[in-house]
Amino acid sequence: MKRLYQRVTGWWTAFALAASLAMLGAAHAFERFAGLPPCNLCLKQREVFWAAVIIAGSATFWAVFSRASRGTPRIAAFLLAAVFVTGAITAGFHAGGELGWWALPATCSAGNPLDFDLQSLSALAEGTGETRPIISCGDVAWRFAGLSMAGWNFLISAALAIVSLLAAKRPKDARAPKA
Repeated sequence: MKRLYQRVTGWWTAFALAASLAMLGAAHAFERFAGLPPCNLCLKQREVFWAAVIIAGSATFWAVFSRASRGTPRIAAFLLAAVFVTGAITAGFHAGGELGWWALPATCSAGNPLDFDLQSLSALAEGTGETRPIISCGDVAWRFAGLSMAGWNFLISAALAIVSLLAAKRPKDARAPKA
């Protein structure tokens, strides 16, 4: 178990990159194959994982191609912790709004007004345009074990933030991955 912990924390950015890509893949699969269109807050939660992909990908690339003997940089783990905490806050806010604990912003009850142009409005008026459903952030489209997607995203983002902090806090002598 200790060896696994050292391996994960030593190369945390590679694991965080894989986890972020998996979360984005799952979100896009739910949208594409399950027919669950995202709301505005769902899209904001995806942005967090895209930021994590950029940070983790850059740090992993640097560590691999610079032949870093001490693993991935600690600063990247701290940055990832901040990104995943942001994701947990966003997902927690979304999940709390779905449960009715607080009101969600007005942008969650309608589509983005910038998505329409004159041609699309003309096509809608003529009856030839494509209509897209307006997704409310307060509507739960899918649940598993009593949690919505936002609830699961909260738990996963919080866990990723905790492991990021552990990876950033690891002792100097433990940062060198054992080959």
